[in-house]
Amino acid sequence: MVTLNYYKGLIVSDTYNPQMRYDERIKKYVALAYKYKEINDYYKDSGINIKDHVLQPLPFPIINDKIKLRTYQEKALESWLKTKRGIIVLPTGSGKTHVALKAISHLKQSTLIMVPTIDLLDQWYKSIVKELGTTPGRIGGGYDDINGITISTYDSAYSRIDSLGNKFSFLIFDEVHHLPSEGYMEIAQLTPAPYRLGLTATPEREDGRHVMLLDLVGPIVYRINTETLSGKYLSEYDIERIYVNLKPDEELKYKEMRSKMKDILNRLNIELRDLNDFKRFLYYASRNKQAREALHLWYESNNIAINSNSKIEKLKELLKEYKEDKIIIFTRDTNMAYRISKEFLIPVVTYKTPKDERKEILDNFRNNKYKVIVASNIFDEGVDIPDANLAIIVGGYGTRRQFIQRLGRILRMKEGKRAKLVEIVTKGTSDYSLSLRRRKDV
Repeated sequence: MVTLNYYKGLIVSDTYNPQMRYDERIKKYVALAYKYKEINDYYKDSGINIKDHVLQPLPFPIINDKIKLRTYQEKALESWLKTKRGIIVLPTGSGKTHVALKAISHLKQSTLIMVPTIDLLDQWYKSIVKELGTTPGRIGGGYDDINGITISTYDSAYSRIDSLGNKFSFLIFDEVHHLPSEGYMEIAQLTPAPYRLGLTATPEREDGRHVMLLDLVGPIVYRINTETLSGKYLSEYDIERIYVNLKPDEELKYKEMRSKMKDILNRLNIELRDLNDFKRFLYYASRNKQAREALHLWYESNNIAINSNSKIEKLKELLKEYKEDKIIIFTRDTNMAYRISKEFLIPVVTYKTPKDERKEILDNFRNNKYKVIVASNIFDEGVDIPDANLAIIVGGYGTRRQFIQRLGRILRMKEGKRAKLVEIVTKGTSDYSLSLRRRKDV
């Protein structure tokens, strides 16, 4: 008879298992808790009886399932239910939450839902109350209550997973692309939950760490793109890119800075070909004065290109042209967001905006008191945006994820309205290169 126990994120056994290593200190075999299913399967396949004390799940609440899935959502759920592990990839606004809630209803197992933001914590809470007719627990954002269905921010789950780990049989990772980061991956590793579901519109990461998701959550079991759903479930859309030039004084500064930066990088024998090169450059800049100067020149020249005065002039034209539309303006940084807000008297939302003020702005945007709002990166994910039909990207990063997330903010079906995304790009600069990178395969 084998006895399996759970201790602070570890499975502990007194008998050999190929998934485990022997720990001389406690004279036991141990493994990270997420190997629980494989450990169990090995003993069962070997005909060894198990006394299993690992999972001590909370009782599942009484629910009243009111969810009706669309055809593609049903297919996604069916694909996941075959193994009850894996990732579902659906576009922003296509109802990933509904699929997950239906999965909870099917399994009826204690469930811990991880989300990256307080906004998403609140949204999941409201959805569970409305669609499943039960009040879930919440951890994070000032809440600390645990029920058979509980929602937690990634940060809160990370800080407490060794004590929470064996209380839930089902883990849901919303915006699962966050999970492979250095700390958050321990949430998946330190819990024995056999059932795992990841949700995202964009699983791939710039650093390549998305490959870890196969081990932590499972494979992609269902994927559908925006183009397939547009016209029936999501709004049809157009993408337009408008190119502007730097002003003469901006162009002079930009070229001077770029030239100095390249000279320093050449002297230091540093090449910037990809993200890993840039990470090494950042590390070197923390230790070398010349590299720090090159980094400063890189940052300041980028700022000129991304936030050029020509973009402000073009934005003024676009706001006149589309004055009847509901518009979200996206910037790369808060300074540009506040500049646009001041220049055009437009409400602004950034990470500095208090929660109550942000809610008021979005409510007023929803009821048409405001027709235009401007935001930095705060709207890129995890925020329920009202029915805008036009997005204007003034600046952003070179990631496909950010571009897809911003496009998704305008794709909710609106009667008689075709969505449009307009990207203003500064020619002949790093801004143009960033635009090329983020729209790759879009």
